[in-house]
Amino acid sequence: MLTVALLLLFGLLFLAAEVVFIPGTTVVGFAGFVLLAVGVWLGYRDLGTPAGHYTLAGAGALAGVVLYLGLRPKNLARAALHAVSAGPMHDARRPDVPAGTVGRTLSALRPAGTVLFGEERREAVTRGEFVDAGRAVRVLGIEQNRIVVEGA
Repeated sequence: MLTVALLLLFGLLFLAAEVVFIPGTTVVGFAGFVLLAVGVWLGYRDLGTPAGHYTLAGAGALAGVVLYLGLRPKNLARAALHAVSAGPMHDARRPDVPAGTVGRTLSALRPAGTVLFGEERREAVTRGEFVDAGRAVRVLGIEQNRIVVEGA
């Protein structure tokens, strides 16, 4: 009887931990479900059919209460992000280094490396050619969020 009670208790605790404290992991919730199922099965096997029915009904009711309390909108709102960033954002879809801009390589481009445009260090790539460090490069364009340059 103690084994059945402990299995049910730990199953409910794991289920509550999954729903309330660490939602989305599913491992802890699955372990809790397995513990509950084994506890109910042992209840039927060791305690008999009537006690097994009570075990099943009690475990189901308590699991339902845990799920109901854990999945209420008030509790789910604790896990949601409510803060809004009012600071400036860099939109990677807009080219901030227009085509034709001239910069100087800080590292060798083989074919990728670091280029200085004014005061900004940016990663850039060539179309395959190698450019030594300290050389001037010109921006050809931006392709798939990469700055493509050539030796100037």
